[in-house]
Amino acid sequence: MAKELSTEEQQELENLRQTIEQAIADGVLTQAERDAITTTMRADGRVTYEELELVRQLVSNKVAAGELKAEL
Repeated sequence: MAKELSTEEQQELENLRQTIEQAIADGVLTQAERDAITTTMRADGRVTYEELELVRQLVSNKVAAGELKAEL
């Protein structure tokens, strides 16, 4: 059974969502944008399952489907 996220964890997840949405808005993910996403994920000193899942849903799956271009 998954534990409920604290208010702080929910806010961190929302911050990450906003960072990702800004990064992918133009359909291209640059190295600087990837770095910004990683920095946001690590801001509290740990990376949670929920954060990884959000990146998978909003970034990895879209790159794999050809909906988002990742610059090298």
